[in-house]
Amino acid sequence: MLMFFASVGMLVLGYLIYGRLVDRLFGADPARKTPAVTQADGVDYVTLPAWKIFLIQLLNIAGLGPIYGAVLGALYGPVALLWIVFGCIFAGAVHDYFSGMLSVRSDGQSVPDVVGRYLGSGFKQFMRAFSVILLVLVGVVFFLGPAELLQSLTGIDKRIWTVVIIVYYFLATIMPVDKIIGRIYPVFGAVLIFMAVGTIGMLLIEGYELYPVRSMQNLNPQQLPLWPLMFITIACGAISGFHATQSPMMARCLPSERQGLPVFYGAMIAEGVIALIWATLAISFFSTPALLNDVLIEGGPGLVVNRVCTTLLGSTGGVLAIIGVVVLPVTSGDTAFRSARLIVADVLRVSQKQTLKRLAIAVPLFLVGVLISFSDFGMIWRYFGWANQTLAVFVLWAAAVFLAEQRRLHWIATLPAIFMTAVVTTFIASSTIGFNLPMPLSTSIGSGAAVAAWVAFLWKVRRIPSVPAAAVAEKAM
Repeated sequence: MLMFFASVGMLVLGYLIYGRLVDRLFGADPARKTPAVTQADGVDYVTLPAWKIFLIQLLNIAGLGPIYGAVLGALYGPVALLWIVFGCIFAGAVHDYFSGMLSVRSDGQSVPDVVGRYLGSGFKQFMRAFSVILLVLVGVVFFLGPAELLQSLTGIDKRIWTVVIIVYYFLATIMPVDKIIGRIYPVFGAVLIFMAVGTIGMLLIEGYELYPVRSMQNLNPQQLPLWPLMFITIACGAISGFHATQSPMMARCLPSERQGLPVFYGAMIAEGVIALIWATLAISFFSTPALLNDVLIEGGPGLVVNRVCTTLLGSTGGVLAIIGVVVLPVTSGDTAFRSARLIVADVLRVSQKQTLKRLAIAVPLFLVGVLISFSDFGMIWRYFGWANQTLAVFVLWAAAVFLAEQRRLHWIATLPAIFMTAVVTTFIASSTIGFNLPMPLSTSIGSGAAVAAWVAFLWKVRRIPSVPAAAVAEKAM
């Protein structure tokens, strides 16, 4: 029990101490007008209350990742908790904060334009295609996954649920952000909180032993390597590039830069707590990684969630908890398509104030998504974990360049950028979906890529014009 509460406490302290350091180094300025004020259009640029933006941001970034990823990560044993806690504080929350606040400072631009501004036009063009493809794939998976869960709850055919979800996604994509998303997300947030607090609370009340196997060694029953696979498997609970595609939407709704810390850094910490809860549930409820693995083989993470919820909360509470799990992908799928619309609009420089112009972009995106859903895109989706973390690498390097330009402590972004560069390169070099090279060689390649990226960063920083000391002091105020 001490390990769990200590982990939660570290996440809270990470927000209170490290989060404030990140916010200060960025130079958040409450007096500076945000895009929600300067470019208000009643559709995407809409000022919302800070508490509502926090809930929307949390639901946007969560998806199934902090649950399914944490459950799969639990196969490695309690060592997974270390990555969730330290990855969230020093990498994921930093990544989310800068993806949101750099967008705020760039008039609410989407992630490709933000990254391109600091890493160059080549990266911007690559990120445009990369991000849209990633978002459409996420949107497709997030209307198929919830449909299957709803079918298991209601008995209604998943094809009917798929149609219902697609219709909802379409409306949420084209309507003003405060009309659907801004109104129903607080309700979804309440369900999510019930699911998380209810399950872990009942686990403790029922007297389950937390972390019955407390070894920090790799306990994976399939002998899957801890490095680098765990750092790809547990993404949303620690760091996820998908979040960078979502943050600019809330950057367009932020009333003041003062809210950047709780909305962007804070939402990621909250997601880390959700991942921590589900990793704890998976490790403790099934007592050994081998038993957890048997259930995963039988029915995947969905069956794990079903058994945990119904056993701990009973049939009624279990249904509510599972609905909470359904809410997560739904509230990421709708904004995945919305974010894709905004990126395409930024590329084409098309105003989204008029409904017809929003439809002109949204309809083709949904047609592509529906066509993909009827095809076998399993092979493409197998690359999602790697692509997701690779996107996070680009955002972290962009944040590092921003801080270097401002003559501020860039290490808060540089160190996680170096680490994640090594992770994604080692993974694609060693994985069967990549080059399938021996792990020692792959690790050497990953380390070399990280060093090369670091050298390229130093070279870029050397070319940044020096800033007078007085100007630096003024910017830091």
